[in-house]
Amino acid sequence: MSPLADLSETSRTPAPLRFGYGTNGLGDLRLDDALGLLADLGYDGVGLTLDHMHLDPLAPDLGARTRRVAGRLAELGLGVTVETGARYVLDPRRKHGPTLLDADPADRARRTDLLVRAVGVGADLGAHAVHCFSGITPEGTDQDTAWQRLTESMTPVVDAAATAGIPLAVEPEPGHLLATLADFHRLRHALGDPGHLGLTLDIGHCQCLEPLPPADCVRAAAPWLRHVQIDDMRRGVHEHLPFGDGEIDFPPVLAALAATGYQGLTVVELPRHSHAGPEQATRSLPFLRRAATAAAIHR
Repeated sequence: MSPLADLSETSRTPAPLRFGYGTNGLGDLRLDDALGLLADLGYDGVGLTLDHMHLDPLAPDLGARTRRVAGRLAELGLGVTVETGARYVLDPRRKHGPTLLDADPADRARRTDLLVRAVGVGADLGAHAVHCFSGITPEGTDQDTAWQRLTESMTPVVDAAATAGIPLAVEPEPGHLLATLADFHRLRHALGDPGHLGLTLDIGHCQCLEPLPPADCVRAAAPWLRHVQIDDMRRGVHEHLPFGDGEIDFPPVLAALAATGYQGLTVVELPRHSHAGPEQATRSLPFLRRAATAAAIHR
């Protein structure tokens, strides 16, 4: 039987969606202030990007600082997914560098270590999942070599996730080696289909480059879905846009997502809008709630 056979929109009672907002879109706020804002606005949770301004994964006393954040999340009633897309947390000169694909094994190991640290943080926070991505293929590196490096670099991270009992959610990212849903399945098979390896689906990325419409991407991804990011986007343009500024019809997407029974956070992903983060967070949740209501009415 197909893994999608029991995932039609009429075959199960849709689960209520839980909306969050990413701290990578609130980079000008202290973490305590960002969490308080999201709780006050009515969000269910937060996509917490480990970065130098928000729970720095490389600074001293990570365990103690993590426990403090865990207490704050519990106090505010916020769920959390740990995200690892900080631009310069490892290298102040290279965006997202080093990656899991770099030629230097020591550089690849630094990224692997960061992801293993993130898994530990996620476990201590009670996170629903820990997010990661492959990185861009270095110039002069052939595809087979890049995939071999990715598989080898990811193995300790997958093992750490299994030991911690927390899902690892890989994100297909436009321009990266692992860019599409098909690429996710290539990695999954290369790693032996480990139980703790799942998928981060960015709805905007589906609009940008997947051959299927976003709602169909949700249905196709459902068996492996562990984390969802949501934003507006245009076809062929990798630019995260506020809702209404792109081309996505959101009610069908949210209807498909609810029908899968997905229980994690659906996190607003606007990393280039930190300058207006509080305003975007204020606008985004009512938009999503209206879209979810429209999805339920027309289901």
